[in-house]
Amino acid sequence: MNRELKRISALVLLMFTTLFVASSIIQVFQTDNLEADARNQRARADQYAIQRGQILTSDGKAIVTSPKSGDTYQFDRKYTDGPLYAAVTGYYNPIGAPTGIEGALNAQLAGTSSDQVLSRLQSIVTGKDPKGASVQLTIDPKVQKAAYDALGNLRGAVVAIQPKTGKVLAMVSKPSFDPNAIADHTNGVAAYQALSSKAVNPLVNRAIGGNLNPPGSTFKLITTSAALESGKYKPNSSFPNPPIYTLPGTSTTIHNADGEYCGASKTATIAVAVALSCNVPMAQLGAKLGPAALRTQAEKFGFDKPLSIPVKVTPSIYPPVSASGQDLNSAETAQTAFGQFEVRATPMEMAMVAATIGNGGVEMQPNLVDKIVSPSLQTTQAFSPTVLNTPVSSKTADEVKAMMVASVASGAATNARINGVTVAGKTGTAQNGTGQPYTLWFTGFAPSNDPQVAVAVVIENGGGLGQSGWGNLVAAPIAKQVMEAVLNG
Repeated sequence: MNRELKRISALVLLMFTTLFVASSIIQVFQTDNLEADARNQRARADQYAIQRGQILTSDGKAIVTSPKSGDTYQFDRKYTDGPLYAAVTGYYNPIGAPTGIEGALNAQLAGTSSDQVLSRLQSIVTGKDPKGASVQLTIDPKVQKAAYDALGNLRGAVVAIQPKTGKVLAMVSKPSFDPNAIADHTNGVAAYQALSSKAVNPLVNRAIGGNLNPPGSTFKLITTSAALESGKYKPNSSFPNPPIYTLPGTSTTIHNADGEYCGASKTATIAVAVALSCNVPMAQLGAKLGPAALRTQAEKFGFDKPLSIPVKVTPSIYPPVSASGQDLNSAETAQTAFGQFEVRATPMEMAMVAATIGNGGVEMQPNLVDKIVSPSLQTTQAFSPTVLNTPVSSKTADEVKAMMVASVASGAATNARINGVTVAGKTGTAQNGTGQPYTLWFTGFAPSNDPQVAVAVVIENGGGLGQSGWGNLVAAPIAKQVMEAVLNG
């Protein structure tokens, strides 16, 4: 009898222990995940009983606030200059999952994160209404406005990064939207459905996601880096210079812009090919390097890897090895060398590439958040510059930079020139299929000897010009305005 009682007692003890451990895990370790889960409607209703923290720009200006409401929800969510900052802030409403910073730092803004337990206890003891923490961004309002205005009515995105720190100074996606409409307690769902059903969805953040675009000739910066890092090539390494080139093993031909030669010589160097943005010598270089070298270099810059800023960034893509284990053939590899075939990239990634070259080969972690501040105005979390990777040596970075400077000074990127400032840049004009409008790019940094800003611009749908537009015509002038906004303070 005693033996049976002992067994039952042991079983009951085990059950209580298991229950205690499980509940502790949920309450202590999974709090943030549960609070952030959009399916947790009770938690969302509870969060509206707490005054959500503000979102501020780098100068301390509040662009998102939570004033008291007059309905069942105790607080509204209000966005100042909503369309201007929508790509950064995202939106928050009672029904769907929050996006942007609102989503990435939902628990902190709502005051429910595990590191805000003490603050919640203080509110209970003092009888004060609980509040969420505020988030101060790295976004510079002047640079953000310059990028937003420069894009105008074009469909695309702009990203501006501080190369030495990784701070994101501007992030704009167009078409934009007004988060206030979605945050509305009564009509928010209808507003969301109306926006998301548009043929060109303004809720897609083209700066860090969506249907990624081929980077075109901006990818030549990665191809050139791979060549120089291999030790087999130098900036003056040359290739045959026909205006038209037949891809290996095919009857498919490619050509330089307008079918011209790459410069005036019978051969074209890597440096000239980058400065003048020539496809033929770059395709030959890519075929010689092979897909493994290009993929490895692209991955060092961040392709095919997850990234959080802390908003999640869709990984850029260098075509993978097929399921059969076979790699790209020479013709496909040649096309990837100038950013075509199945290469895809975000503006955030291409801004990182330019920033890394400008920063001597050191790639910094991009970051939208400067600090998180408690309701008592104490900084609970401050973000410091963090090295993400070193994709290339300082020697390679300097050599690629010289090519980019030549491109802006007298090559294919002249519309990015700024009086009195040496600018480094690279344009791109990417094809999207027969008869389809081009995708137009620019990426670069300034000043070249001490970069204060790196910029990437993508313009979709040919900028309304179909196949008549090119990167230098449309994207480069936009980048120029953004760089000037930083340099002019």
